[in-house]
Amino acid sequence: MAESTTQQRRAGWDKPELDLSKADWQSSSQGAGDVQIAFVEGFIAMRNATKPGSPSLIFNPAEWRAFVLNARDGAFDLT
Repeated sequence: MAESTTQQRRAGWDKPELDLSKADWQSSSQGAGDVQIAFVEGFIAMRNATKPGSPSLIFNPAEWRAFVLNARDGAFDLT
């Protein structure tokens, strides 16, 4: 078992190892920003567009919904 998978299981995550090699990565509607997302096998993957080979964050639908709602509410604003 890969180390990252072991760490995920210890943290209580139940996320599969997704094959992201053929994922349809999408940027924001304006085409700006460094974040891309892809919908793969019922999960949402997020990556840094400037470093596509770096690890991706994987969200289940409930986690994604919570992330989007909190982002809309300004929970992640750093100003």
